Amino acid sequence: MKTLKIWLFSLVLTGLATVGFAQGGKKGEEVKIKTSAVCGMCKATLEKGLAYEKGVNKATLDVESKILTVSYNGEKTSLDKIKKAVNELGYDADNSPAAPRAYDRLDACCKKDAVH
Repeated sequence: MKTLKIWLFSLVLTGLATVGFAQGGKKGEEVKIKTSAVCGMCKATLEKGLAYEKGVNKATLDVESKILTVSYNGEKTSLDKIKKAVNELGYDADNSPAAPRAYDRLDACCKKDAVH
């Protein structure tokens, strides 16, 4: 009887470990995207806008280098979807240009030719 309990306990632990490892994968991905952002308002717009994108855990813009660092769950979103979201906020994302209508709606300080 004691052997049976030990055997069942081992089986349950093995099953739990297998389930835990099976759920690993693309959950904690991070990407750096070169943007056309130029000021603090751009930073706020990008970080807040990406916070509402499904699968995005965190977005942080370094205004000086114009690099947007995005942590995301690869099972829920993709790099292409993130870049598209950046474009729809009015900013370039690597080689992908900003959506023209979204760019036109940006404040003057957020335009590419803005003087800072």
